[in-house]
Amino acid sequence: MNAQTDYIVKTENLTKVFPQKDGTSVTALAPLNIEVKKGVLSALIGPDGSGKTTLMRLMAGLMLPTEGRLTVLGKNVAEEPQAVQNELSYMPQKFGLYEDLSVEENMNLYADLHGIPQDIRPERFERLLNMTGLSPFTKRLAGKLSGGMKQKLGLACTLVRSPSLLLLDEPTVGVDPLSRRELWEILKSLVASDPISIFVNTSYMDEAEMCADVFVMNRGRVLMEGTPADIRALAKNLCFSVEPPETVPTRVLQSLLLDDSEHIIDAVPDGGRVHFITRGAEQSPVLDNFSLTAEAVPERLEDGFMLLMHKDLKENPDLSAPAVQSRDDKILKEQKRITSDAGLPVDIEVKNLVRKFGDFTAVANTSFSVHQGEIFGLLGPNGAGKTTTFRMLCGLLPATSGYLNVAGVDLSVSRTKAREKLGYVAQKFSLYGNLSVLENLRFFGGAYGLSGETLKKRINEVIDEFSLHGRENDAAESLPGGYKQRLSMAAALMHKPKILFLDEPTSGIDPLARRQFWRQITDLSAHGTTIIITTHFMEEAEYCDRIMIQDQGRLFAIGSPEGIRDELGLKHAPMNEVFITIVENGRKEEHK
Repeated sequence: MNAQTDYIVKTENLTKVFPQKDGTSVTALAPLNIEVKKGVLSALIGPDGSGKTTLMRLMAGLMLPTEGRLTVLGKNVAEEPQAVQNELSYMPQKFGLYEDLSVEENMNLYADLHGIPQDIRPERFERLLNMTGLSPFTKRLAGKLSGGMKQKLGLACTLVRSPSLLLLDEPTVGVDPLSRRELWEILKSLVASDPISIFVNTSYMDEAEMCADVFVMNRGRVLMEGTPADIRALAKNLCFSVEPPETVPTRVLQSLLLDDSEHIIDAVPDGGRVHFITRGAEQSPVLDNFSLTAEAVPERLEDGFMLLMHKDLKENPDLSAPAVQSRDDKILKEQKRITSDAGLPVDIEVKNLVRKFGDFTAVANTSFSVHQGEIFGLLGPNGAGKTTTFRMLCGLLPATSGYLNVAGVDLSVSRTKAREKLGYVAQKFSLYGNLSVLENLRFFGGAYGLSGETLKKRINEVIDEFSLHGRENDAAESLPGGYKQRLSMAAALMHKPKILFLDEPTSGIDPLARRQFWRQITDLSAHGTTIIITTHFMEEAEYCDRIMIQDQGRLFAIGSPEGIRDELGLKHAPMNEVFITIVENGRKEEHK
C-alpha cells in the first residue's frame, strides 16, 4: 500500500475546544495524532469524558475541529464535510429509528435519505436482513423489537448505502450477551467479506479484544495505539487470581485488595475468584490475613487498559477523579456470604408472580425471595421480562396475579407505602438536566420528606460519599456519564432507603467507573442495604450473592454464581459463558 491508501483516517495535531457560557472553555481533544488503518476493525476505548464521541463526530463531519487537520477517506473534513459524509455511515449511541414504522419501512426511509435506487434495494435489503437475522420480522414495528433487535436494525439502516467507512459509537450499550455476540459476528463478517473499514467506540473490553487495532484514550489524548496483544503485554507477569474463603464474598476480597494500593493496582471478581494486578513480587497482606496464596494467570486487554489509566492518573493527577474508600473496614471485613439459609430477614418475597399484557405473558409464574443486605441480580436477554419484573418489585406496575411483598408491605394493598422505603436508579438518566447537582439533590431530598438542617446534612454526606465535590453547580445534563451515574445514586439514597433498585446502572460506563461504583455498592450491602440490580455486564453478576436468569418471561436458573456454575460443570467459567449456556439450553427445552 502507498501512503495515500494505508489509512482511512488520519489526524494531525487535531484539537477540539468547546466554549462555555461563563466565558471559560473545555478542551475535549488535545493535539491528537493518530492513523486508523484501512480495511480493518479498530476499537476506541477510554473512560467517560475522554473525548471518544467528540472524535467520532469530527470524523463523521458533524462538527469542525478547532485546530489541526483531519483527513477521512483521503479528504480534508473541514474543507469537504459533505463529500466525506457521502462515503461513510455513522451510528450514534442513540440511533434514530422510527418506532411507529416497521423494520422494512425504516430501511426504506434510510434508503430514501441516501438516494439508494429502487432497483438495487431488494437484493441489498435481503442481504442485510439475513445478516442481522431480521428477515422474519420485516413487518414488525421497530417499537416492538427487543433492545438487541433494535441495534441490529440500526446497523442495517446504517449499512443501506454500502459505506467505505462505518463509525459505531457504543453500538452494544444495553444489549445482552447473546445479541452482542451476534452483532460482533456481523461486524467481523463485514470486514472479512466487504471492502469496508469499521471504527467502533466500546465500553466492553472483550469487544476490543476482537479488533485488529485498539486506541486507548483519556482526557482528550491517546495514551496508546496497538494490537490487543500489545496492550495485554503491558501487564505481563503482573496478573494473579485467588479464590476467596467459602464464607467471604468475592466483592469483599476485591474491595480489601483495592484498599491495599501499596501492593495492588487493580482487582475484579472473575469466575468465582478475584483477578488482580500486583505492583511487584511481594504478596498483599490482605491475602496473608486470609491465609491465601494467589496463582499467576495470563494477562488480559483490560489489565493493560487499567495499567494505562492508573499510570496516566499518577503522571497527570485529576483532582476531580473520585477516590472511593470503604466507609467502615471493620463492617466490610465481617460481612459473610449471604445465602438463603443465612437466617436473615426477608426484604422481598415473590410467589407465583404473573404479568400479562393482553394475550402476551411477560412474566410467567416466578417465585423467589431476597434477604436483608443481599445483592440480588436479575439477568436475561433483551425481552426476557427483567424490566417488567423490576417494575413490579418497585411498585411501578401491578401484577396480574401472585403475591409480592416488598419491605414488609403487600404490594397488592399499598404500593405507595412500600415506595417510601425504596430507592430507584433508572436505566436512562432520569434526573432534571437543567438543574444543577445541588438543585437535584435538594429537590429529591425534599420529595422524600427531608428539610432544614437534616436535608443540608444529608446533601453534604452524599456529595462526599459519591465524590461530587467541585460539581455542585454544574448542570446535570452537562456531566460525563460516570458523574451522571453517581448523581443518580446520590439522589436515590437521599432518604437512606431499605432497598435500592438499580436498573442497568453501569450501562455504557467504562471499567474504571464500574470498579468505583461496585465499591460503593459493596459498602451499602455491608451496612444492610438490600440491592436488586439488572445488568448486561455479565461479570457484574460476580458481585451478587445470588442471581436469577430468565428468558421470555420464564425463570431458567436461580442461585449463587458459584452454585449455578457447579450445576453446569463450568467451575470458574466466565459468567458470559454461563449465561449463554443457560439461555441456549433453556430455549432448546422450550422448543422440544
